[in-house]
Amino acid sequence: MRHLKTPRLVLAAALLSAAALPLPALSAEQEKREATIIVSGEGEVAIAPDMAILSLSVVREAETAEAALKANSAAMADVIADLRKKSIAERDIQTSNFSVDPLYRQDKTGDGNYEAPEIVGYRVTNGLTLKVRDLDQLGTLIDAAVKLGVNEGGNIVFTNDKPDAAVAEARKAAVKEAIDKAKLLTESAGVKLGRVVEISENFARPMAQPMYRTTMAKEMSDAAPPIAGGENTYTVTVNITYAIDQ
Repeated sequence: MRHLKTPRLVLAAALLSAAALPLPALSAEQEKREATIIVSGEGEVAIAPDMAILSLSVVREAETAEAALKANSAAMADVIADLRKKSIAERDIQTSNFSVDPLYRQDKTGDGNYEAPEIVGYRVTNGLTLKVRDLDQLGTLIDAAVKLGVNEGGNIVFTNDKPDAAVAEARKAAVKEAIDKAKLLTESAGVKLGRVVEISENFARPMAQPMYRTTMAKEMSDAAPPIAGGENTYTVTVNITYAIDQ
């Protein structure tokens, strides 16, 4: 049976020899990494706002939650009815906050401690968020709302309903700046600009700027407050990765 062992020995020796052989070396092209250059550009476009987001609230307090709610609902109904008369569309009127909260009183005892809190009344808050598309109406709307019962203000945020055209212009300016920068860098380095490897973009809408916030009273609204919309700036940053021709 000795002759059966020979093929096995030959096969084992062949496998060991194959394992000992060095792996084929990588080609020069495989080892060489592609040279690249990364540039960024920024584009800005400022345009006047064409819409304002306005928040207003009616706050009423009473001894009972029912009485506070009744007073609040009556005032808010008058405010909403007036807004509709001023051609504010239903889609632009939205309840943004509604709450019923107890009011507490905590008296101090003779020994310097405090008694257990006692509910002495209730506060009802009902808020509205409005989209005002006619900015010429803004001051008049605020004035009328205060006279009808709004006694807490929110923020005025000036924005644009459709800023797509402005964003597109900012995007074009950002790309142009990145391309010009890439050309300048490669020319200065004495190399040639190659193909585009990657493009990415960062875009953020303008930060909301609170323009108006105060506790209101009817006697303070003798005239519509002056409102200045200013401009909204849309900024786009573009990053481009180019290959460098060797």
